[in-house]
Amino acid sequence: MARAMFEYTKTILKKVSFDSVLFCKELQKAAKRLLPYELEELRVWIQELTKTNPELNQCMIYLNA
Repeated sequence: MARAMFEYTKTILKKVSFDSVLFCKELQKAAKRLLPYELEELRVWIQELTKTNPELNQCMIYLNA
C-alpha cells in the first residue's frame, strides 16, 4: 500500500510541475504521508525533475525539514 502512495505522489507532482506554488503544496503533503526511505527516493526523483524545471528547486526545502 505504501508503495502505491509513493507512485501516486509522483503522478500528482508531475501533473502540477507547471506551477511551483502547487508543486510546493503537494510536496508538503507528501512529506507528511511518505515513509523516510520513500522521501529519500522522492528527493532523488525531484532532483532529476528540476533539471528540466529549475524553478521547482525552491520546494526542496520541504524535504529537508
